[in-house]
Amino acid sequence: MLLSGLFVEYLQGKGRGVFTNVPIGAGEIIEVSPVIVMSAREREALDTTALHDYIFVWGEEQNQCCMALGYIPLYNHSYASNCEYFMDFDKNTMMIKTVRNIVAGEELTINYNGDWNNEKPVWFDVQ
Repeated sequence: MLLSGLFVEYLQGKGRGVFTNVPIGAGEIIEVSPVIVMSAREREALDTTALHDYIFVWGEEQNQCCMALGYIPLYNHSYASNCEYFMDFDKNTMMIKTVRNIVAGEELTINYNGDWNNEKPVWFDVQ
């Protein structure tokens, strides 16, 4: 499920990002997508490829990873994001939900830490 009005745009210095051309209210589900779950061993291999930047830690014990389908791998990171992601380990899906009102033309962002306002530095800010 992908909310009508979402689109992908290229941003100088950030790469691709997800945007909306319609206003979206707070608490709206904007995407639900299946994921492909992989083992810890497969993650080691993925970490040596460009896919490293697009996978998520997965599972109750966080000993797997997943590649989300749909637009989910393209949402850019923000420490004060306007969306949050949720994982359903039983259904092998991820959901994106807004945390505040979004205006038309705005980029939709998630916090790669999981919680929308978590300010802990993510891997690419620690390097």
